[in-house]
Amino acid sequence: MIDRTPRLQFPPELPAEQRSLLADVACRNQADHGTGLLGMVLSGSAGRGLATDLSDLDVYVVLADKGRRSTVHSAVLDEIPVTLAELEQVPAFGSAGWWFRWSYAWAPVLLDRTAGRVQSAMSRQATVTTGEAESILVEHDRLDGWINYAYRALKNNRDGRGLECRLDAAESMPWLLDVIFTLAGRVRPYHKYLPWELHHHPVPGWDAAELLALLTATLDGDPAAVRATFQRIDTQCAAFDSQRTEPVLRPIIDAWSDELLLLRQ
Repeated sequence: MIDRTPRLQFPPELPAEQRSLLADVACRNQADHGTGLLGMVLSGSAGRGLATDLSDLDVYVVLADKGRRSTVHSAVLDEIPVTLAELEQVPAFGSAGWWFRWSYAWAPVLLDRTAGRVQSAMSRQATVTTGEAESILVEHDRLDGWINYAYRALKNNRDGRGLECRLDAAESMPWLLDVIFTLAGRVRPYHKYLPWELHHHPVPGWDAAELLALLTATLDGDPAAVRATFQRIDTQCAAFDSQRTEPVLRPIIDAWSDELLLLRQ
């Protein structure tokens, strides 16, 4: 028989008032669903130690069957029902569900009655497999798209078009971040959490402070930052291809032919 007062595992920094709110959510769902309450996950700022006085709680309530329940929003808490089956489905890049995948990354599990399936599903949501990486970088053109904007930024800089250079550099940013995190086998975080993730969960091959400085300089239209980033990505693409029987990223880069000179000066 399941305890009527679920025992939650709270992050140590979570205030008592928010613990009480989450305990109420657990007890209410226990009363409504009984053994159908399978888990609870704390996402958002509170789940990552970044909450402010204005932050609410974002909690996923994992159910065996949520019926017709939908997300409930309030000033202090967003309660998001999700079935375990839904949690274990992995939306493809570019689909509507893709944009929610990072919400499970590094989020603490408050309750798991599934012998680890909730935690495993969350980790999978935030992970990019090699097959997914190839699809994102090649089929969805994230690598080629980033090179295109980086090249255009440098060309505008060469021609004395400062504003146009900065606009293309800014446009390159989501493509670049997709490339960086995809090569690392991870889903790109929301911008709000980018510095936090880089510092607390470093991306292999990138020092957090160095990468953030390169991103900032790129947004300023600094050609040296664009070229330094290209050099690093070029090396990482070669490493990605070395693990495959046939290269898939090198041909994309090589297709730029002589125009690569502008990126490699």
